[in-house]
Amino acid sequence: MKTLSREFLEKIINLLTERIVVVDREGIIMYMDKAYCDFIHTTQDKVIGKPVQDVIENSRMHIVVKTGREEVQEFQRINGSVMVANRFPIVINGKVEGAVGNVIFPDPEHLRHFKNNIQHLVNDLKYLRSEVEKDLKSKYTFDDLIGESPAFKKVKEFAKVISGGDSSILITGPSGTGKELFANAIHNSSLRDTCPFVPVNCAAIPEELLESELFGYEDGAFTGAKKGGKKGLFEVANNGTIFLDEIGDMALAMQSKLLRVLQEGEIQPIGGQKIIPIDVRIIAATHRDLEKMVEEGTFRQDLYYRINVIKLEVPPLRERKEDIPLLSEALLKKLEKRFYRKGVAISPEVIERLQQHSWPGNVRELENVLERAINVLDNNTIELSDLPLYIRDQKTDEPNSNQSEGPSSNREWNLLTLPIQIQPLKDTLALVEKQVIEKTLEFTHGNKLNAAKLLGIGKTSLYDKCKAYDIK
Repeated sequence: MKTLSREFLEKIINLLTERIVVVDREGIIMYMDKAYCDFIHTTQDKVIGKPVQDVIENSRMHIVVKTGREEVQEFQRINGSVMVANRFPIVINGKVEGAVGNVIFPDPEHLRHFKNNIQHLVNDLKYLRSEVEKDLKSKYTFDDLIGESPAFKKVKEFAKVISGGDSSILITGPSGTGKELFANAIHNSSLRDTCPFVPVNCAAIPEELLESELFGYEDGAFTGAKKGGKKGLFEVANNGTIFLDEIGDMALAMQSKLLRVLQEGEIQPIGGQKIIPIDVRIIAATHRDLEKMVEEGTFRQDLYYRINVIKLEVPPLRERKEDIPLLSEALLKKLEKRFYRKGVAISPEVIERLQQHSWPGNVRELENVLERAINVLDNNTIELSDLPLYIRDQKTDEPNSNQSEGPSSNREWNLLTLPIQIQPLKDTLALVEKQVIEKTLEFTHGNKLNAAKLLGIGKTSLYDKCKAYDIK
């Protein structure tokens, strides 16, 4: 191959839009093309043999020859213009002997074009960020918490008071009472309301994935890890609120890791060395008896006291039945939008019957009942005939007040056909448990996930019981 002369090579370099500089292992300039010299208002004779940092503003060429690491597409300000610089070490026989660098768009017209392209990308990024932030905003305020009963108003007022602080909150109550709505409302009334609200269902995320979801991971941390790594939900929630729903379902090993994060105020992504400080308010929720779990050793005592700085107990629907008319009206407005209906009303007989039910599934069950009624509705008024059979045919000789009920009341047992034969208690309890599961699955139309929530047990536990009792 014919060797190219220096003059030939320089002609080629001068025709390129990039401006080139070459330094030796000490960062001394060995070559700089004429266009680069013109751009910084100097000549080739004046720059050759000088330290690069003395000639080029904000240069890092002398650093590249020391580190041996390339730097690609870095922004560099020169003569009041922002350039895009690339810097590469020159390695010969395993040793760094120098470096070559180039900058692009030194021409003002090209720079304007480049800035316009960048601005388009920035605008797109702002739009995408705003869309993501919408999903990280709390969706409900205290106005969305419907109820005028003394028990509910007391809890709601207490929630408003504690929303202004920064302490951890533990929200307790049976499934379906609206614990997540309270968490949303508290965040919306806090000083963190402009920052992210990140809900996490600890029961819905598999145990082996929960750590990576909460704390994130680095590139290549494990097989199947997303290229470039992933931010954890704690980091996403930084300066805002993280809502740990169903925290009672969290495994003990994960509880220990969570405790450390709450104590230290920092996280370490899986596979990473960097410690990331975080400032997050914790709101946790559970339908389980955590104090009993602490006694049994299934929930860490130190974590319990860490999240239970302020306790908020949401009353079940059976303790505030006077709220059923208001709740039904609000839920119907929500359902009307989903089912493209308008002006749906509820007959007084239906309201009376709804207030006679014990509502083991709470507000969630009430919404399911109304949704079912809208699906079979012929006109614009929900009548008794539109209700599910188990509510329509329940006994009606119960008081409508919120009086306390013994375990033998009709409200507690109207779904069951209790065995009348005398047999060992263990067998009787098993038979009752089987009947309760069957009735609940009938109510949820076979949906085991919803049935598990209504029964207050895990999905895996329900599957095991169905298998044991041969429930299809």
